[in-house]
Amino acid sequence: MPLMPSLQRHRVQCYLALMLADITALFCGFGLVGYVQGGLAGGQNALLFAQLLLPVYLTVALYDDVYSLDSLRRANRGAVRAVLSLTIAVAVVFFIIFYAAIEQKFSRYIVTAGGATTVALLVALRLTVLQALVSWRCGASVVNELVIDDGGPALSLPGSYHVSASAFGLVPSLTDPNAMDRIGMVLRNADRVIVSSPPERRADWAMVLRGANVAGEVIDDAVSAMMATGARIAEGHGLLLVSEGPLGMRARLVKRLLDITVAGLALIALAPLLLVVAAMIKLEDGGPVFFRQRRVGRSNRYFAMYKFRSMRENKAGRNGSVLTAKNDSRITRIGKFIRATSIDELPQLLNVLSGDMSIVGPRPHATGALAGDKLYWEVDARYWQRHALRPGLTGLAQVRGYRGTTDHEEDLALRLQADLEYLSGWSLWRDIWIMLATVKVLVHSNAY
Repeated sequence: MPLMPSLQRHRVQCYLALMLADITALFCGFGLVGYVQGGLAGGQNALLFAQLLLPVYLTVALYDDVYSLDSLRRANRGAVRAVLSLTIAVAVVFFIIFYAAIEQKFSRYIVTAGGATTVALLVALRLTVLQALVSWRCGASVVNELVIDDGGPALSLPGSYHVSASAFGLVPSLTDPNAMDRIGMVLRNADRVIVSSPPERRADWAMVLRGANVAGEVIDDAVSAMMATGARIAEGHGLLLVSEGPLGMRARLVKRLLDITVAGLALIALAPLLLVVAAMIKLEDGGPVFFRQRRVGRSNRYFAMYKFRSMRENKAGRNGSVLTAKNDSRITRIGKFIRATSIDELPQLLNVLSGDMSIVGPRPHATGALAGDKLYWEVDARYWQRHALRPGLTGLAQVRGYRGTTDHEEDLALRLQADLEYLSGWSLWRDIWIMLATVKVLVHSNAY
């Protein structure tokens, strides 16, 4: 029978080594600074502060998972957590000695310089010696991961042990103690087990894993098909979490405040330009200044998007099925200029203020727009995911140069990939970067 080596004892050794290294860094850091400042007496005084600090630090560190599996896996993350725990511990101890009226016994220099030296030693030890120790004791992975192939979808996980159920006679028979014992022998020393089996045996494997004292998973491609990110049980029914808003309340508030501020200031600053453009459009052919078109917005709801009219009246398709081409005969003289400079998009600042749009987000598309000879959502079903946020006046796709007609399906694929990337990694700083980068693409060869 295949048997994985136990890593539990080795992990405990690594945890103890991490703790010992932190204690060493703590006493060496403060002791060294105290000795340099005041000789032997200064060193003793600094070590006294380190003694007061040690129990507080260990308490905070244990609570913050400084000595955890994740810290063994990711030395950088463990070092950051240790530094944060040390900072909190120093603040707590300094607060205590201040109210105990004994702060005069410890100089601010020792606290500050000692803390900084301890941080340097702590990080250096974790990222060099201790990282090598973890690799030596635990190997390539700090957990034993076992994949049991019982005739389900093929799965290959680097660094995992793979076992064929048929080759070793592993059958999840809940009425056969011998079969259960055989599976238990294979699962010995495993930390995580993944089973790939046909649908009719998945429930049995799930029952086996629940009694095996391991983290167990059973492959079900329905989760992948629906892109589920979690699961729960409610009133006897299994529920898969397939969607949640891409931004929390705080992030939505920050983004909305940014939109209102930027759009409001832009309308004030650009008012003379907007009035001149509006007058020129009116003077050219006497038609309306604005063009309104139905676009798909947040939550896949329609909204009316505003643009300066750049085509002859009644020549612009209301559903966008006929995209604008280079040297399009429908475009007016002033329209050619405002489209080439993206000025025609500026009325969308009103959409931003009204809440239909955002400054940054996936560009809103017309319902009849085509990529090649297919509607956008016919090219890729993920297209509808891009509407989880308000559409934007500019976006990640635009600053990457994906503008103009979508003559081929690949043209849409590039834009969609950029939009989904934006949704999955939103940050305020990325929005600001996209705004600044948009300046470089206002005049674009595909803007016609």
